[in-house]
Amino acid sequence: MKSKKRIAIIGTVGIPARYGGFETLAEQLVTRLSHEFSFTVFCSKKAYPKSERVKDNGQVKKIYLPLAANGLQSIVYDVVSVIWGLFISDVLLVLGVSGAFILPVIKLFSRKKIILHIDGLEWKRAKWNGLAKKFLKASEAVGVRFADVIIADNEEIRNHIKSSYQCEGVLIEYGGDHVITGNTNKQLTTAENGYAFSVCRIEPENNIEMILQAFSTMPSRQLVLVGNWFNSQYSKALYEKYTQYPNLRLTPPIYDIKALNELRQNCYMYVHGHSAGGTNPSLVEAMCLELPVLAYSVNYNIYSTQSKALYFSSASELVSVYQSVSDEKRAEVALDMKRVADERYKWSIIIAKYRDVFCI
Repeated sequence: MKSKKRIAIIGTVGIPARYGGFETLAEQLVTRLSHEFSFTVFCSKKAYPKSERVKDNGQVKKIYLPLAANGLQSIVYDVVSVIWGLFISDVLLVLGVSGAFILPVIKLFSRKKIILHIDGLEWKRAKWNGLAKKFLKASEAVGVRFADVIIADNEEIRNHIKSSYQCEGVLIEYGGDHVITGNTNKQLTTAENGYAFSVCRIEPENNIEMILQAFSTMPSRQLVLVGNWFNSQYSKALYEKYTQYPNLRLTPPIYDIKALNELRQNCYMYVHGHSAGGTNPSLVEAMCLELPVLAYSVNYNIYSTQSKALYFSSASELVSVYQSVSDEKRAEVALDMKRVADERYKWSIIIAKYRDVFCI
């Protein structure tokens, strides 16, 4: 019997998924392809209590490292994972570029296949200082040059790869239909009795303050914004400033998918403020749930929604669109979001593309 090809997934916090898009991707790959491939996922020991650290469940092997998967430690975390992965796998799927600078050294000693998912343009994010931005940009350039396959999750990212590095990336977006549970109690909402909803990390490039500022001027319109409000000085300052407004409900992260869906599916409008990165998983999930989307007007979001959503580029424009949109237009946008999601963002479609890349 032919042995399975061994895939190491590097760069996530780990599985089960509790953090973001890369973790959900890793979980979906393992769940859907473990009958064809042998998976090892590198996980952060800091993210899982000892009682939850199952190293091998028959479907996937997990290797727990005593490092954080995000922030400055992510560089060491990724490098250690890449080096370790060389000895236990045939293919390395590296998610993110923070450890990609090591690839030229790796290629001197190994012919193992390396697939690099460059995520968004990480070096453009406002949360990084100048030195970190330069490092991430350089690491991206090195990674693109030395990886065997480059994955972009958005057409804008693929265009960047081609124009900056004269390299063809493979477009593979995200799935979002895992959030469709079918047992959510959906209620009829109007602008008067309903609420806008958003879920994201509380970071500058997600235009959190723009959204909060807009709704602070609309006291009769409710906003529920779910995020990591106590994770940084930036998020804490925003929480202190805007929690005083009675129409703003600033909620900590919700990891129970049913509870999160209850809030999402009963919202009057889904507000998406992301301005950096590529195809955002939370946007894709909102589209799969057939929510009317009001998104920040940037090329990534316009591409992801095929120009069919509502858009804003300032707090005043957000207020104007939110207050003037008709029920008919809202319903039309919701249907368009679902149609686009069904065509592009089903996990069956996404996983088939990864399978093809693994088999090349």
